[in-house]
Amino acid sequence: MLGALTMARLLGKMKEVRASDLHIKVGSPPVLRVAAVLHKIETPALTGDDTKQLLSAIIPPHLAEPLETRGGIDFSHTEAEGERFRCSIFHAGGGLHAAIRRVNPQIPSFEDLHLPPIYKKLAHNVHEGLIVVCGVTGSGKSSTLAAIIDHINTGTAANIITIEDPVEYLFLPKQGIVSQREVGLDVGDFATALRAAVRQDPDVIMIGEMRDKETMLAGLMAAETGHLVFVTLHTADTMHSFARILEFFPSHEHDFIRSSMAVGLKAVMAQRLLPCIKPEVRVVPATEVLLNTPIVADRIREGGDEDMPAIIASSQSEGMHSFTDSLVRLIQTEYVDLRVAEQYAPNRDALVSRIRGVELPADKLVSRVKGNR
Repeated sequence: MLGALTMARLLGKMKEVRASDLHIKVGSPPVLRVAAVLHKIETPALTGDDTKQLLSAIIPPHLAEPLETRGGIDFSHTEAEGERFRCSIFHAGGGLHAAIRRVNPQIPSFEDLHLPPIYKKLAHNVHEGLIVVCGVTGSGKSSTLAAIIDHINTGTAANIITIEDPVEYLFLPKQGIVSQREVGLDVGDFATALRAAVRQDPDVIMIGEMRDKETMLAGLMAAETGHLVFVTLHTADTMHSFARILEFFPSHEHDFIRSSMAVGLKAVMAQRLLPCIKPEVRVVPATEVLLNTPIVADRIREGGDEDMPAIIASSQSEGMHSFTDSLVRLIQTEYVDLRVAEQYAPNRDALVSRIRGVELPADKLVSRVKGNR
């Protein structure tokens, strides 16, 4: 029995404790993620009927049938007082489960997100091509894209089209104009929406997530024809983004796609959120940035993805930096302690050596970040 527990109370609790996520699962009490740590709410474990009753309060009527036929749905939900949430509801273990993320009503700035200056520089100076923001689930990709789009919207008279599933942050007209299209509500799928978008006089296109070959190819083509295209990818670091993109395509098309990336790609920015030791800041991003310089373009074309860490290590003067560089800065500025940084480091020996003032050779830096090894 739920008693006084309602969906409205749970969503209100998220705001009260500044939780980023709420998890609802059969056989467990509701779980909140606060400052990157999961906390169970002190209430009895939920039954299948409990989760169904809770979640029925927020499932849009037009998605009730797709939930049953597809097994899962994604949508945005707005409470009466204006609080917005990104909801993913799905069938698992014979019951309804949900992962619900609170969307900050204020679009964050680069400073709010503690992003390095190169992010703002790219948003300000790049006017065409493809920029990839990558990271694992919960790494802040959506917030980073929102900060980028808002920066462009504030300072540039640009026609901006976003394609999202679902729409999260709401952009108001400023210097630019923004059209936000939601998959499943305004358009059928990402690829169809993107093909339509290039015929709508866009300057900037933001694609919430690359999920298939058609969307990836349309994004590359849009970037090569004078549009600025932002996309997200579910990869842990910059080096492995190329392999992830190629996974969308059959092997006989890889050379063509590599040539297209070598021409159209402008930057790959990877990030991962770490718990912060400053009481006023919940989490901070560790970041990695790869810029498409002539040598990077050559390695993309030739399939030299494994050379990217060494190129980043030798190209800091051009604005690139590695996860290790970022972690060192976070430690030195007292945002993260060494113990936490070691847990997220791509190479713990390299991190500890840097903190001690000893540089490791670039060929020792090739390693994947924690969680995607």
